[in-house]
Amino acid sequence: MLEMAFYLPWIFFFFIGAVDWGFFAYALVSVENAARVAAMYTSAGSSTAADSSGACAVVLGELRTLPNIGTRITSCGGSNPVSVTATQVTGPDSAAASQVSVTYTSVNLVPIPGILAKGFTWTRSVTVRLRS
Repeated sequence: MLEMAFYLPWIFFFFIGAVDWGFFAYALVSVENAARVAAMYTSAGSSTAADSSGACAVVLGELRTLPNIGTRITSCGGSNPVSVTATQVTGPDSAAASQVSVTYTSVNLVPIPGILAKGFTWTRSVTVRLRS
């Protein structure tokens, strides 16, 4: 019983840390998926290749399940946790392409002072050749 009393706080601490890291992994996968979907949206043609506001709407639709996005965030950039930029670039094969960059700042489910006191910031960029 005495050994269990000594180890129980550590077991609890590691369990909470594993749950928090699971949340971060889910957020990272969501950001990667949102960047991919936004790139597919902007690759429809030259009229949407640099449509950052349309890409923002697509990204927010993909990230709605994250706790600091929900339905209250309706734009990207500024003080919001999501920022999206879409630009028309020249791809590696000299063809017209669209590049979308998504930056997301997460929150902690359980803040652990000194270790996980702040959230993480991820930036994912995707370049896709224009379809038309």
